[in-house]
This record gives sequence, structure tokens and C-alpha cells, in this order.
Amino acid sequence: MSKSPVPAAPDRVELDDLLEEVGHFGPFQMWQCTLLLLPVIFTAFSNLCYVFTAGDLHYRCHVPACENASSTAPYNPAWLREAMPFGGKPELPAKCERYQTIPATENFVCDAARFNQSVIERCTEFVYADPTERTIVNDFNLTCEENLWKVTLVGTVHSIGQFVSLAMSGIISDRFGRRWTLLLCVGVGAVLAIIRSFAASYGTFISLEFVEAMFGSTSYTTAFILSLELVEPRLRVIVKSVILVAYALAEAVLGLLAMTFRDWRTLSIALFVPGVLSIPLLYTTVESVRWLLTKDRQSDVVNILQRVAKANGRPPLPQSTLDEFYQQQRAKLNAEQSDGGRRKTFLQLVGETCQHRRLLLRIANCAFCWFTNAMVYYGLTLNSVTLAGDKYSNFIFITLAEIPPSLAINFILNRFGRRKTQCGSLLLSGLFCLLALTALKDITWLNVSLFLMSKMAISLSFSTLYIYTAEIFPTNLRQSFISFCSMVGRFGSMLAPQMPLLQTLWAPLPMVLFGSVAVLSGILILEFPETTGITLPNTLEEAIELHSRRKPSSDGVEKGSYASPG
Repeated sequence: MSKSPVPAAPDRVELDDLLEEVGHFGPFQMWQCTLLLLPVIFTAFSNLCYVFTAGDLHYRCHVPACENASSTAPYNPAWLREAMPFGGKPELPAKCERYQTIPATENFVCDAARFNQSVIERCTEFVYADPTERTIVNDFNLTCEENLWKVTLVGTVHSIGQFVSLAMSGIISDRFGRRWTLLLCVGVGAVLAIIRSFAASYGTFISLEFVEAMFGSTSYTTAFILSLELVEPRLRVIVKSVILVAYALAEAVLGLLAMTFRDWRTLSIALFVPGVLSIPLLYTTVESVRWLLTKDRQSDVVNILQRVAKANGRPPLPQSTLDEFYQQQRAKLNAEQSDGGRRKTFLQLVGETCQHRRLLLRIANCAFCWFTNAMVYYGLTLNSVTLAGDKYSNFIFITLAEIPPSLAINFILNRFGRRKTQCGSLLLSGLFCLLALTALKDITWLNVSLFLMSKMAISLSFSTLYIYTAEIFPTNLRQSFISFCSMVGRFGSMLAPQMPLLQTLWAPLPMVLFGSVAVLSGILILEFPETTGITLPNTLEEAIELHSRRKPSSDGVEKGSYASPG
């Protein structure tokens, strides 16, 4: 008598299987991803708005003996070189110094005889090159060298606000969900930026700058995660590239708006009122299905999936499949909760990490690389407005230089690998910075070209770094180490706005710093293991052995290439 066959166990119903049933990338996902580009755009506005709201201006001393009211006086009259010192490249009149005026004779003229050029005086009244251009410099009287630190402090305070937001956004999103975090950060950030445009003093402005950065700069990562959650793995790289391009285009739009609205208060309103108006649109987005699963809210997940299926023209998911999905997810949560007491704590895992010298050096190297990328990336962007020529055009060109590497990153990574790409992009960025210090700097178009090429290289490096960092650390510590390295990187973005102060010590110092640190980091990257085509390490031992292990992932997909920036 033959035995009856044993019925096969039902296959596991994974979330990715259900996503495949409702449609890979239909109208619903396209609309969702399009809406989520709005927070990306507002984050770009938030991160770099201070370049123009706290931008330095061209101005000189008012000379009462030779001109009328400072508000109507021309910036560059014929007698100017006789009245005050000139310096710099290109040569500009001193901002806060003038020669001593000699009392007028009967034949009054403003020439060399009218000034005692051996005696230099300080002044408190100024003539601006563009009277229509207003920043906090002339609004809050932050003129001359003694107030330069107040101007450069704005960018550093903004970066400190971003630093605080890393911890704040994680707590809020884990507790209340990604979608509500997004709505809160976009809405509150935009309102604070608009309120900041009415600041009546420097103290009020700098306080609002800090608080606005805590909210306004948080939206990028949340929008990025929500965009990736409803698309299949092979499309996540494309979505990532689109977001990077949208961010660069938003920076260019910021430059165009700053060119149009020369008053910083009007510019702030033009940039952030759309953020408030976008809230009703963003409210129509859906919550992260993976976050809902961690909160045991399977019914909400199913409602979202049924909504996706309807919008994509797919049939509703079968009830039997949904029942099986419910049971498996509940069993998975119960198993995780029962096993929670036996799991190692974060401090225990960090303690084990400290016992491995190679891994500790890798963490330090990676953190230094994040610091370098942030400092050079933001430093070049901020320094673009100091180049010869129109500062608005220079800023726009420098930000648009991010687009080619954003589009080419995936081809480059697959062709040359992570280590070569990371090393080569850092070395090229550093080399172009150092070349900008040679005689080539005197050729305007060539100097701007070196800036553009350096920005392209560091943009490629930064994009690669997000992916590379996720691939060299073990699963149970990956998010923690990425967060740690990213937080170290924030110190680089805090230092970048202080470059004008370093220029007062020695004009080439910022570019020397950018170039030398980038080259050093590029060389140190050679100590990293190559991770292209290698399965992500799950344990400390596997992470340590990456230098010798080369095991392709089972599905042929390069794991970790979808890591979220953050």
C-alpha cells in the first residue's frame, strides 16, 4: 500500500511578493515618488539658503568730502583709487578703510592731493556695489572684519541644527511613523523659515536658523525611504538617481531665485511659502508599509496594497493570500519578542567591535572619509560665490555639476567597483582643488572649470560613500555605524562655512585644505575591502574577513546598493 504524499508546506508570503502582485511601478508608485520629490526640493532650499541670506557683499567706505549720501553714490567713481587702498584678486577697494581727507582748498577736486595716503582711517558708513541687494550684512550692520565671524557662524549653526536633527528625526519617525515625520518637518520647517524672514535682529535670526535646520533638513532621508518602499529592488537605484538629480536642480533653482529676488527677506518667502502649500498634497501620500509591519498593523498594510492594486489596474489581492500573510507576520513578531531577551545589546556589540583592530581602523577611516566629503562638498558650493564673475551664475553652474555623476554613478560603480571609484573621485577632487591654486587661477574660465570638475568629483565620491558605508559593516551594527559616520561628517559641514575666516589668514588656505584632505582620504580608502558583488556581512567576523572573501550574492544583485542617505 503506497503512502499518500505529504502536502507541501505553504510558501512564505513576503511583502515583496505582495508588492509584485499589485504592480512594480504603476501610476500609484509614480505619483507617490513624484510627490516625495517636493520634500527633497525644500531640503535643498533649507540646506543652502544661507549662502544668499547671509552672503557677504561688495561695499566700500563712504567719502563725505567727495560725494553725497551713501545711498545714491556710485560704487566706483573716477577718484576712488586716490581715496582708499585697493587689494585682492580681482582688485577691489578696501571695505572699511580710507585715506585721511585733507581740508579742501578754493580749487576743490578729489585727486591724490585731496588725501593723505600715509594715514588710513576706519569708516562706519558704506556705499554698496548693488544697492538693491540686501542680506543680513547690511540689514543687521554686520560689516567689516570684526563682524565676519557672525556672518560665517550662520552656516555653522545651520549644520549644528542638522546634526541635532539626525537624532530627533529618528526618534520621531520610529514613534509616529515616516509619513507624519515628513509632514511635521516640511510644515514646521517652512513656517519657521518664513518667520525668520521677519527677524528684526541678528540674535533672532541665528536662533531661527538653528531651529529651522532641525526640521527643514530632516525631510530628505524620510522622503527617500518612503520613495523606495513601494518600488521593486531593481528600480530603487533609478529612484535614487532621480532624487539626486532633483536635489541638484533644486539648488540651481535656488540660485535663479536669489538672482531674481535680491532682498533676503523676499527670497526666503519665495522659497518656503510653497512648502506650506505642499502639505495638502503630501498628506495624500501613504505610510511606510515596512514601518507599519513593525508596529503590528498588518491591516493598514493590506489597505495600502489594495489601494495600490486599484490605482495600478490590478485585481484585488486574494483573501487566502492575505490571511497567510497575517499569520506569518504575527508569528514573526511573536518570535522576535520572545527572542528579545537573548539578543545582545548595542553596547555588547560595540564592545566586541573594539576587540578587532582592523574593524576599528575601518570605522575611523570611514568617519574621516565622511568628514572629508562633507567639508569639500559644502566648501566648494559656498566658495563658488567668491569666484570671479557673477556669483549667481557660478553657484548655478557648480550645483548643476552634480547631475552627471548622479546619473553615471551606477554604471561607474559596476564598471570600476567601489574602492576604485571612491579613491579615484577623491583624488581627482583634491587634484583639481590644488590646481586651482596655480597660475591657472588667473584664467577666469579655467578657474571656474577646475571648480566644476572638483565639484563633480566630490559629488560622485559622496554618492558612492552612502553605498560603500552600508557594505563594509555587519548587519547588526550597520545602521549605527552609518549614523555615527554621518554625524562625524556633519563636523565637516560645520567647518566649511568658516572658510572665509581662514582666507583672512592666508587666501589660498581653504583650497589647500580641501585638496590635501581629499587626497589623503583617497589614499586611505585603499585600505577598504572591495565589496562589488559580495554578499553583505551579517556578523563582525564576516565584516573583518571582507578583505579575503569574495562571495557573490545568491540573486546576483549587488546588495547594499540601495542604501538610503542619512
